[in-house]
Amino acid sequence: MNQGSRLALLALIAALTLPAGAAVPNREEQARWSREAAAVQIVRDDWGIAHVHGKTDADAVFGMIYAQAEDDFNRVESNYLDSLGRRAESEGESKIYQDLRQKLFIDPEALKKEYAASPQWLQQLMNAWADGLNFYLAKHPEVKPKVIQRFEPWMALSFTEGSIGGDIERVDLKKLEAFYTHKPLVAEVVNPKEEPEPKGSNGFAIAPSNSASHHALLWINPHTSFFFRSELQMTSDQGLNAYGAVTWGQIFIYQGFNDRAGWMHTSSNVDAVDEYLESIHGTEGHYTYIYAGTEHPVTQRQITVPYATPQGPAQKTFTALYTSHGPIIREENGKWVSIQLMQEHIKALEQSYTRTKARNYQQYLQTMELKANSSNNTIFADADGDIAYWHGNYIPRRDPRFNYTHPVDGTDPATDWHGLLTVAETPHLLNPASGFLFNVNNWPWAGAGSSSLHQKDYPAYVEQGTETPRGLHAIRVLDGKTGFTPASLIAAAFDSYLPWFDKPIPALQAAWSALPPTDPTKSKLALQVETLRDWNHRWSSDSFATSLAVYWAEEVRAKLTPAARKAGLSVEEYSTTPAAAPILIAALNNASTQLTTDFGTWKTPWGDINRFQRLDGQIIQPFNDAKPSQAVPFTSSLWGSLASFGAKTYPGTKKRYGTNGNSFVAVVEFGDKIRARAVTAGGESGHPESKHFDDEVSRYITGDLRDIYFYPDQLKGHTERTYRPGE
Repeated sequence: MNQGSRLALLALIAALTLPAGAAVPNREEQARWSREAAAVQIVRDDWGIAHVHGKTDADAVFGMIYAQAEDDFNRVESNYLDSLGRRAESEGESKIYQDLRQKLFIDPEALKKEYAASPQWLQQLMNAWADGLNFYLAKHPEVKPKVIQRFEPWMALSFTEGSIGGDIERVDLKKLEAFYTHKPLVAEVVNPKEEPEPKGSNGFAIAPSNSASHHALLWINPHTSFFFRSELQMTSDQGLNAYGAVTWGQIFIYQGFNDRAGWMHTSSNVDAVDEYLESIHGTEGHYTYIYAGTEHPVTQRQITVPYATPQGPAQKTFTALYTSHGPIIREENGKWVSIQLMQEHIKALEQSYTRTKARNYQQYLQTMELKANSSNNTIFADADGDIAYWHGNYIPRRDPRFNYTHPVDGTDPATDWHGLLTVAETPHLLNPASGFLFNVNNWPWAGAGSSSLHQKDYPAYVEQGTETPRGLHAIRVLDGKTGFTPASLIAAAFDSYLPWFDKPIPALQAAWSALPPTDPTKSKLALQVETLRDWNHRWSSDSFATSLAVYWAEEVRAKLTPAARKAGLSVEEYSTTPAAAPILIAALNNASTQLTTDFGTWKTPWGDINRFQRLDGQIIQPFNDAKPSQAVPFTSSLWGSLASFGAKTYPGTKKRYGTNGNSFVAVVEFGDKIRARAVTAGGESGHPESKHFDDEVSRYITGDLRDIYFYPDQLKGHTERTYRPGE
C-alpha cells in the first residue's frame, strides 16, 4: 500500500470511529471527509500557529477552518451567530433587534440560491469550509455549540468580508426597535468621558527607494477587538501560499501576504451607504410609497426571530417593510427612512479569496475590479517594488447636487445610485515619488506626503473623514525618512509621541497664567501645570505625566466636544479659544482629583493604570484589579498614538483594561524571499490551559515582534506537532 492510500485509509477509519456522542455522518460525508483529511497536513509551530497545506485550495480551506475550530470554536460560531442573525438564540431577548437588523439583509433561502448560482470553484471552497467545521464537531463531542449544530456551505456567504463590524452597523438598534414595536425611542445614557476607541487600523507601505535593502516594506497593524482574528498560513498545490490574520470562521487571509505581495486593509470613510426619506401612504398591511410621482406597494416580509428564555425557546415575528431602496429602519420627523447598502455576497467572497493569490500589482488590480469591498481602504506592496493605495472599493455613483451625509428624498429618482464608480475613478495611488504611503483611517489627502492625492479631483462623497492626530503622527514618522528596515519601521509604528496635546497643553498654560495670583486654583494646580509643561508628549509606563495628561484630555473632550462641533472645529483647535480657558482649568482639577481618589496620588505612573489582562477564554473578560495583569505603555489612538490600546474601567475596577486596538501586528519585507515578523495580543489559542493562550503578551506590550516561519525550512526546529485533521 502506498503512502497516499495508507493515509486515506487511516482518515476513513478515523471518520468511521467517531467518539461516542458525536453526530453520525452519512456514507457520503464519511467518504468526503476521509478524502479531505488525507489531503491536508497541519504543522503547529512553537507559537501554536497553524501552517496548513492541502493538495487543492479546497483541501487547504478544510484544514484551516479545522485548525481555527481547534484554537477557538467559540469565536468561530460567535461570528456566524452575528452574521446569520441568530445571537438571540444564545443570549436571549436583549439581542432580538440585533438579529432583526441582520435578518433584514440576510435571508437563508436567498443565500442558498446564491450558493447554487456561485462559481463551481467557490462552491468547492464553501463545501470544504462546512465539512471542516462539521468534521471538527464530530471529532470533538465535548465541544457544545451554542446554537449552530451543523454548518451548511451557503452560510459562508453571510460573512464575506473580514472587518470588525460592517455597513450594517449604520442601522441604529434603538431606532429600529422603536419603529418595529411602535414604542417611543428611549435615549441611551452615555458617559461622555468614555468615548469609544476609534475603529480602524494602520497600514504603511515603503517603496524600495526609501528602504535600506531596496525592497518594498509593508506594515500590517489592524486595530480591532482583541483575539478577533486567528493567525495562520494556508498553502496548496494549486498555488495558494498566504499568511496572516483570518477573522474567525472565514475561508481567507484577511490581512497578510503571500510569497510575492501583501495587503493591509484600513477602515474607510467612504460613503457607501445611503438613507432615503420615503413618502408613505395607506394603513398597516396596505402601505404604498411615492417614487417618480407614482405609488408603489411597500414590500412586506415576515421575519421570525427566535430567542432564548429561562423557560425555553421563544420567538417574535415582525413584518419587515421595504421600498426599492431597501428596508425601512426608523422614523424621522414623521417620515420613514430606508437604507441602501452593498449586497454582493458572491462577489465579496470571491474578491476576498482571490486577492490572497494575487502575486503582483496587476493581479491585485484585477481583483479590485469586482468592486465588492465596501468598507476598506487597501495598502499594497509587492516583490516587484510596487506600492499602492486603493480607497474604498464600492462607491455608488451619485448626483453631486444632493447631500448624501443626510437622508435624501426617496421620491426623486435623481437621488438614486447610478451604478458604481470605476476603480480608475476612485482615489488610487501607485508608486508615489515620496517613496511611502499610508492610511490610518484619516482622509487620504495626506497619505503620501507631497505626492498625495488631491481632494478636489474627486466627488465629495468618496471621503467623509478628516485629518486626525494619528494621521499627523504617521506623516511625522514617515515623511522625508529613508533607509527603512523592518526594525526601524517597527520603531516608527511604536513611536510614543501623542500629537493631540500639541495645542491644548499650551492653551492650558496660558489659561493658568491668566488666573489672578489670589485665585486658590493657581497654587493648587501649579505642580500639575508644571508637569504637563515639562512633559515630552510621549507615553511611557513609568510616566505619571502620561496619566495626568490622559485623564485631563478625557475631561476636556467630554466638556468641549459639543461647543467644538457647533463651531466646526476639532477639540484641539477649540481648546485654544478664550471660551475654552476656564474648562481647561476645571478639567485639570477634576483629573487630579480623580487620580488621587482612585490611586492615592495624581502622580500615578501610567503603567499602574493601563493594563492588559486575559483571564479566561470568554469573549467578554471578567476584569479584576486583584488578579494578575501587565502594564501597557501605549494609549488610545484618540491622542494620536499609532500603537493603539483602547482601555477603560469596568464595574469594580479602578485600573483600565484594554479590549481593542493593536491586535495582529506584522512587518513584511519583500524580495527574492519573504522576511517577516509579527505579534498578536495574548496568544494564538483561546484555551486558558494552553501555553499559547498568553505566551505573546510581553512581546505585544513591548513591540518585540517574533520571526514568522513562512518557508518549510524555517519551521525546522520550531515545530511542536505535525498531524492531519481528525488525528
